[in-house]
Amino acid sequence: MDPTPADKSATVLVVDDTSDNLSLLSCLLKDRYTVKVANNGEKAIRIAQTRPAPDLILLDVMMPGVDGYVVCRLLKENPDTRDIPIIFLTALSDSESEKKALELGAADFITKPINPPVVLARVATQLQAKAAADFLKNQNSILEREVAQRTQELTAIQNVTILTMASLAETRDNETGNHICRTQHYVKALGERLKKHPRFSHYLTDEMIDLLFKSAPLHDLGKVGIPDRILLKPAQLTEEEFEIMKTHTTLGRDAIQASENRLGLEVDFLRVAKEIAYSHQEKWDGTGYPQGIGGDDIPICARLMAVADVYDALISKRVYKPAFTHDAAVTIMVAGRGTHFDPDVLDAFLALQDEFIAIAERFADEGTPPPG
Repeated sequence: MDPTPADKSATVLVVDDTSDNLSLLSCLLKDRYTVKVANNGEKAIRIAQTRPAPDLILLDVMMPGVDGYVVCRLLKENPDTRDIPIIFLTALSDSESEKKALELGAADFITKPINPPVVLARVATQLQAKAAADFLKNQNSILEREVAQRTQELTAIQNVTILTMASLAETRDNETGNHICRTQHYVKALGERLKKHPRFSHYLTDEMIDLLFKSAPLHDLGKVGIPDRILLKPAQLTEEEFEIMKTHTTLGRDAIQASENRLGLEVDFLRVAKEIAYSHQEKWDGTGYPQGIGGDDIPICARLMAVADVYDALISKRVYKPAFTHDAAVTIMVAGRGTHFDPDVLDAFLALQDEFIAIAERFADEGTPPPG
């Protein structure tokens, strides 16, 4: 039985500067494969770079001008041609020549004068190996596309779930309007500003800033558990009522933890969301709640959210207060530098005032005057 059955779908490029060798190899291969020929290195490179590319190259070593070694090196350096298997055909039979060929990336090395059955067998072997490699490459590409699509779908579901949960909390307090969108973009702006700061660069990677943007809307999730008589009270809260209001941080953290427990695994964005929900009311000097921690003990994500949340609360109208102008809000926040707020985060806010105003205007609530 012929060990090398015809496969006209495979193309073999034969490269040799001697016409007799080109004729010999073409006659040997033409009944089994589609054959292309080149009588010098430059032409071989042009043919190899033309689509569809050859499936295999039989390459003479000793040619005038660009020799086989140079051709092989150039083809292996080019991403478009590096996967084409190359079999060297040469009269050189020393081990150093073969070693050099293999180091350059050749798949095989055949000495002249050629033995036709050996050439056919080795050509068939290399074509079979390439076909298998191409199949795996195509399968991997299909798998990568499928994984990318599934990942995109899961990310979309994740984002929708976050916004749905956050919107549920906001519907309890219809005065907060686009508070979610504004604070989400404030936090991202602060993260981008501080990501090269020596105190924050280890934490504020691009991936973490993306997690902060996704997690920020859940900072007030715990408001769902606050009674309407307190949450919607059109006046200042009593001390007892304020103590109940303060529990929204713990309620939010616990609600997210419960969801994570049901999943049965830890999720990065939920971990960040828990930290933001639980700690965004802490103050730099330790007078905040619920734990009364201060300084660097407060998670970085919560420190960013504290600035974003307070600024937005100040410039927004509430039943118990009018909307402050941007300048008035800045004056109040500067007074809290080093007491309420991490000084470096507050300084980043001050450097981003124009961007904060733009975000506030972009996501302004209906009927709300611009903060500037």
